[in-house]
Amino acid sequence: MAYTGTAYGDISPRTGGYASKELLKRAQPLLVIEKFLQSQPLSERSTKTMIFRRYNALDATPTPLSEGVTPTGKKLTKTDVTVDLVQYGDFVEISDIIQDHHTDPVLQETMAILGEQAALMLETVRFGVLKAGTSVTYANGAARTDVNTGITLDLQRRVTRALKRQNARVFTSVVRSTPDFGTVNVAPSFIGLCHTDCESAIRGLAGFKPVEDYGNYGAIYEGEIGKVEDVRYVASTVFLPWADAGGLKGTMLSTTGTNADVYPILYLARDAAASVPFKGKKAVTPMVLNPNVPRGGDPLGQRGSCGWKAASAAVILNDAWMHRLEVAVLA
Repeated sequence: MAYTGTAYGDISPRTGGYASKELLKRAQPLLVIEKFLQSQPLSERSTKTMIFRRYNALDATPTPLSEGVTPTGKKLTKTDVTVDLVQYGDFVEISDIIQDHHTDPVLQETMAILGEQAALMLETVRFGVLKAGTSVTYANGAARTDVNTGITLDLQRRVTRALKRQNARVFTSVVRSTPDFGTVNVAPSFIGLCHTDCESAIRGLAGFKPVEDYGNYGAIYEGEIGKVEDVRYVASTVFLPWADAGGLKGTMLSTTGTNADVYPILYLARDAAASVPFKGKKAVTPMVLNPNVPRGGDPLGQRGSCGWKAASAAVILNDAWMHRLEVAVLA
């Protein structure tokens, strides 16, 4: 017998749309990076290659005007950055016994947990792209293998100075933390993405202001711990260090106890990078196969599954508008 399900498995397109929205809702609080990237949503029947376009700045050399003479006008120039989409996904098997006899709403709980997994998986992908940028400052020494000291205010200022020299723009609005599209205005700032292990050191920097003291400073980001001068810091366990990659550990955290773990702190300016957002009706496809339905390989209908799949990608648009500071953290 031919399979009579839908593109979502054994659920209707209407139910699939509802499940997709619920999955995205569960994922949004864990999507730290997405709101700071230029977004281009996935369109229906799109190709595997996404094109992100950046218009280049005009030459600002002074041009004196002569009376009655029309000067030569400038032409807009652009830089196209392409990236290939990659499909990600996973599923959980559910037996007919669990479905029929367990007191909890197993399918609903499974979809919620998968939403969290999807967010963390895509965050890991995006972080991997961003931390490969070439603009870098080491806490001490000239290479990662030297690093065994922590973040200082002087190091932060060195990073923001480098960004400002490149005319990097601060964030004044970010993508909303909802399943739908939209932006929200925020106070001007650069963004520092760091691992939660770095939180104590950042709180110890001179001039640190915690989020609870912001007052009318604007919207607070998920994972935000506070600001130092013109940088707002957002922490997540996704932003993992390089284990044992630094110099002799001394009093610093180390995975094996010999060399210091090296933590990347990513400083982002507006339009430094882009991604396909995990938002909208085309962002994710929930897939549900109910147990108790006989199908190929399962003639007694003993197994079902609940899963998701999504196409995504991230890319650096301007390496000069982002900077990686590599530091160690006190044990």
